[in-house]
Amino acid sequence: MRNHLFSLSLRRLPLPLSLPRFLSFSIPDDVYDPPFSPPQKPNESNNNNKTKKKKNDNENGTTNLNEEAKFPLKSELPFDFKYSYSEINHSVKPISFRESPKFSPFGPARLDRKWTGTSAPVQKEVDRVRIEEERKRVLGDPLSEEEVAELVERYRHSDCARQINLGKGGVTHNMLDDIHNHWKKAEAVRIKCLGVPTLDMDNVCFHLEDKSGGKIIHHNINTLLLYRGRNYDPKNRPVIPLMLWKPYPPIYPRLVKNVIEGLTFEETKEMRNRGLNSHPLMKLTRNGVYVNVVERVREAFKTEEVVRLDCTYVGTSDCKRIGVKLRDLVPCVPILFKDEQIILWRGNANQEQPSNPQCSIEVEESTI
Repeated sequence: MRNHLFSLSLRRLPLPLSLPRFLSFSIPDDVYDPPFSPPQKPNESNNNNKTKKKKNDNENGTTNLNEEAKFPLKSELPFDFKYSYSEINHSVKPISFRESPKFSPFGPARLDRKWTGTSAPVQKEVDRVRIEEERKRVLGDPLSEEEVAELVERYRHSDCARQINLGKGGVTHNMLDDIHNHWKKAEAVRIKCLGVPTLDMDNVCFHLEDKSGGKIIHHNINTLLLYRGRNYDPKNRPVIPLMLWKPYPPIYPRLVKNVIEGLTFEETKEMRNRGLNSHPLMKLTRNGVYVNVVERVREAFKTEEVVRLDCTYVGTSDCKRIGVKLRDLVPCVPILFKDEQIILWRGNANQEQPSNPQCSIEVEESTI
């Protein structure tokens, strides 16, 4: 072994310095030279330093993340927590649930409200007057035209970093937390709406202002600019517990019956065949902008009794959502959903449209 080390040292070192340098070092007898370097043992001093830092942090008043999250969370928001605030009609009671209501999407024992299967209602009475006064205080004085123009120019571009995309779920619960996160470093947030919610942009604007407490200062087709207010304080933002998963939509009554009310079976069959053989009024794309669909359908019903909308590649679920919204906004009667085609009937002239719909947008049953 010693001869081997001696030969290696002579090869690596220059010839004039190899012998004196080798003689200056003494080789121990218990040389341990494993084929691989042994794994390093955890440094106990580092662990001790970490524990000391944790103790010092606790003494200074700072707490760990686990200690900060105290469950169940208590939120003072004055409305019922729902998955979607703009796309689900909660005045209609479901006939069944796809998952048990005892499984809350907020997690077990993480919220001081009880999940009913569709919402988590407020536990105590809400003082509307106090809430409205607090909202006015946060908004402050109205913005001038110059200030609005400056904010619009800053956030109106498509490559804006402060943007939230609003899809077919509409104004969801977790979106409120995203809005307040953007408001930490920006005065306004840009919201781009696509899909079914664009049929009724007024409904989207109402729920955004009502649930977030902000003010919409710019509205261009499907793009909104939501302002936080002059006196907004990110440190005093409301507590918004997050949904850990999307709850399964409950089962609602059928959207389309076999025989349409006000028609016989033969008349219903004839109306459906006429609609399928008619020329489509519009061709809708998936996640498109449907701002002008309601007006187009109203204009068509002035001369036509049945209207067909071509929704190829839109999806069966979105087709039914579109039919429900058009039924309430036009108003009209959806009589058939088949092969991603929507057949709408304008209804009898002397027949009033029902004010309380008997089904919700979340219906996913198969219809004839």
